[in-house]
Amino acid sequence: MRKDQLSRKLAVILHADVVGSTALVQKNETLAHERIQAVFHQFSETITSYGGRTHELRGDALVAEFDRASDAVTAALVFQVLNGQSNATLDDEMQPQLRIGISLGEVIIADNTVTGAGVVLAQRIEQLADKGGVVVQGAVSETVPTRMPFDFESLGEHKLKGFELPVRAFSVRLKPGETIPEPESDAHDQGETALPDIPAEAHVSTKAGKPSIAVLPFDNMSGDPEQEYFSDGITEDIITELSRFRSLFVIARNSSFAFKGQAIDVTDVAEKLGVQYVVDGSVRKAGDRIRITAQLIEASTGNHLWAERYDRNLEDIFAVQDEVASEIVTMVPGHVDIANRVQAERKPAKDLNAYDLVLRAENTVYQSYSSRDDEHLLIQALEIDPNYARAHAGLAVFYAYGVFAHGLSIEEATTLTCKHAEAALKQGLGDPMIHAAAAISYSLVGEHVLAGHHMDKAISLNPHDTWVISNAGAVKAYLGDYDSAVKWIDKAALIDPFSPDHFRENYFDTHFIGGQYELALEQFVGWHDHPPHNYLGKAAALALLGRIDEACNAVQQYEKNRPEGWDRAEILRAYAGMCAKPEDGERWLEGFRKAGINI
Repeated sequence: MRKDQLSRKLAVILHADVVGSTALVQKNETLAHERIQAVFHQFSETITSYGGRTHELRGDALVAEFDRASDAVTAALVFQVLNGQSNATLDDEMQPQLRIGISLGEVIIADNTVTGAGVVLAQRIEQLADKGGVVVQGAVSETVPTRMPFDFESLGEHKLKGFELPVRAFSVRLKPGETIPEPESDAHDQGETALPDIPAEAHVSTKAGKPSIAVLPFDNMSGDPEQEYFSDGITEDIITELSRFRSLFVIARNSSFAFKGQAIDVTDVAEKLGVQYVVDGSVRKAGDRIRITAQLIEASTGNHLWAERYDRNLEDIFAVQDEVASEIVTMVPGHVDIANRVQAERKPAKDLNAYDLVLRAENTVYQSYSSRDDEHLLIQALEIDPNYARAHAGLAVFYAYGVFAHGLSIEEATTLTCKHAEAALKQGLGDPMIHAAAAISYSLVGEHVLAGHHMDKAISLNPHDTWVISNAGAVKAYLGDYDSAVKWIDKAALIDPFSPDHFRENYFDTHFIGGQYELALEQFVGWHDHPPHNYLGKAAALALLGRIDEACNAVQQYEKNRPEGWDRAEILRAYAGMCAKPEDGERWLEGFRKAGINI
């Protein structure tokens, strides 16, 4: 692996989550999310003040990294005191409380994400903590200097999932009569050695080390609201093109589009998204001509680094997208070498009408609740251009969900899925989106070897595209690799922070297959676009937790929403078939049986 892709280091890792977050959300979803986000914002500020780096905020969990154990422990105790004081001012029950775990171990810095045994261990140790408590690994307690005013109470040795040897754990409290230390300005002056890198490569935090950029939705200047999808499609394609540059950190489409239709201040948007550069522009489509304007703005100064207007025929649209991406990258000073760009061997549509139809369909076709209208649009695109890879890819995914979402038989879904996946790959071998679409399609119809091969190819081509890596998580889960699956979906959620609902279905399947039924069920909170089959998944998770009455209610919800003529037995078989490991497939079937469903 190349040096810019992978770095290993020894680090102190802090993992925290909100105790009983599901119950809080069920009481008042909006208020719970507001309170939890406020808590994590406060914690992140505390972490920063003690020299830490917050790497991930996802749902109800936080991961941070420190160079020194004393800083991590101090930050954790400071936060617990502050959070207790904050909760004391509230006169309702919506009072988020965190438990915190701290470990010492090797981590991997890859593609701006921190993973590795140290992260997993911190998460496992955190589960030993009480509400408002802090628990640390034995090695952490030994690393903290004795001068620090902390009491470490032994919790004994624990056999933790994923670790062969028992782990010593200690609960940490401030000594009676002592005060929590203030942040220390220089780690090396205090007698505690900062942890070294392995090897000597600089640590890359979440967005540091790479220029970060957000592409805001281009304005539709055509005067026709019906053309909104076209300007959105142009924006999405530019985001995709930029994300091919490994030297850029590109904010995902859903987070950028959170600002669509708003009167915005670029500096404010950049701060909310945590980026250095912002791109915005407009699209005017009239007849067979198109005008695209784009500008690149440095957020810290508000300076316009570059602006351009393109007046072209519609058939030049793909060349314009490439030009815009290349110009933007050229203008990000000193960070990107265009010669290192991995160009996809993309074959664009020969006819812009086909491209237009695919843009219309892609709004929902990659979700399990797509409609037959999407199928018809993609078929029309292929009637115009039979070799259009994106149209074939869309149909492959559409039919892969066919048993779950459209009432197809397994045999029919498998035949159509494989047909269109093969056609898409034939035309788009160098396109990560095509490989990812083929991978998720093959997974859903049980072609596991092909699914794994094409997902690895998609990741190698573009490990930053959120659709690619979120589905990498699902594919890895279906292949039985739970830890890798969670890592990829978490990374997608990190790149796409304004889209908490975007990955819920992949999270649900992944956590279910990993046996984490409570975590799976948390994905249902606030998820408003339930396809009917997801109630069956919910029923299975509830049943395996022993919550039989709730499971039966979920089955009733499915029956209430199931379209007439759909074969439930085929859907149950499809759930099991998408798992490469027989024991994972049997877990679905066991859940269905316990929920009272005859198989």
